Amino acid sequence: MSPALQPKPRSIGPRARISIVAAKYNEQFSDALVDNAVEEIGELMPSTRIDLVRVPGAFEIPVAASTVLHRDPPSCLIAFGCVIRGSTAHADLISRSVTDSLQQLAVKYRVPVIHEVLLVDDEKQAYARCIGSKLNRGREAARAAAAMIDVFQELNRTLPANPDRR
Repeated sequence: MSPALQPKPRSIGPRARISIVAAKYNEQFSDALVDNAVEEIGELMPSTRIDLVRVPGAFEIPVAASTVLHRDPPSCLIAFGCVIRGSTAHADLISRSVTDSLQQLAVKYRVPVIHEVLLVDDEKQAYARCIGSKLNRGREAARAAAAMIDVFQELNRTLPANPDRR
């Protein structure tokens, strides 16, 4: 389904807070992801607070995300970065490590983590996904965050709390 045709999530309560952890590396692309997400969040959930943490590169995202989740868990965390493949396996190694770490954090802290640390082959692909309008992953991440906040709010309303489970 085209992003333009996707239904907008329900209005999110005023207590929603989204933390974004974004790499500075490949700044043109990571900045565009952040800017597009912030704009889309503003449209979908105007009362949502957004906290932004910038780190040097993609490899540093999980430790910053872990710190955010441990100290003051947000309603949702979005991870942004852009890793461009070179002539070695370094980009693939970084991307795999970040992906695995982010999934583990989401499960450990029971907070939705939207993973948009992109692995692309070249700057043309990065442009299409970060700056372009057709495949914009910043906007998609904002919509996914809104949807997951809605899901978790519904789970909290309908599922009984079990203080003995950790």
